[in-house]
Amino acid sequence: MENALSDCQLVKQFLQGNEEVFEVLVARHQPRIFTAIHLIVKDRYIAEDLTQEVFIKAIGTLRSGRYNDEGKFKPWIMRIAHNLAIDHFRREKRYPTIVLEDGTNVFNTMDFAEAPYEIIQAQKDTKAKLRALIQELPDAQKEVLIMRHYMEMSFQDIADATGVSINTALGRMRYALLNLRKKLKKHHIAYDQNIYPR
Repeated sequence: MENALSDCQLVKQFLQGNEEVFEVLVARHQPRIFTAIHLIVKDRYIAEDLTQEVFIKAIGTLRSGRYNDEGKFKPWIMRIAHNLAIDHFRREKRYPTIVLEDGTNVFNTMDFAEAPYEIIQAQKDTKAKLRALIQELPDAQKEVLIMRHYMEMSFQDIADATGVSINTALGRMRYALLNLRKKLKKHHIAYDQNIYPR
C-alpha cells in the first residue's frame, strides 16, 4: 500500500512516472507545512495559497531532475515552505513576527480532554503569555526557535534556509532559549525542562 511507503520510495516512484503517489506525499506533509507557513504569515488564505505553491514548486523541481536530497524529502520541502513564506514578506517589505500556536511542543503535551474547564483555561492563558514573551525576542532568535521546535528542522537545515553558518544558527538558538527562560522565570511561568534544559 502506498501509505506504507517511505517518502524516499514515493519520490522514486514519482520520478519513474507514477504521478499519483505525489498525492500521498501531499496528504502526509500538507498539515505541517500549512501550519508552519501560517505561523509565519498569520493569514489563513495566504497560508493556503503558499502551501499550494510549495507543492507546485516541489513537483517542478522533481520533474526537472534538480532534486538531489535523497532520503530527506521532509526537510527539503519544509525549506521550500520557509523560503516561500519569507519571500512573501520580502515582497511586502516587512519581516515576519513568528508566534507559537496552541498545540506546539513547547509545553508538555498532556491530554486535557477530560480536564476541568479551569485547567484547560489555565493552560490557554499560559500559552498566550508564552506567545507574548516570544514576541519580545529578537527576530533572528524567534525564527530559529520556531524552525527548530515547531518545524522540526535540523540546525544544518536552519542554517541553509536562513543563509547563516551552523554555528550562528546554534548561537541564535542558545540565546533564544536563555532569553526565554529568563522571561519565563520572571513571569513565574512553568516550562518543560525536557525541551528547555538548563
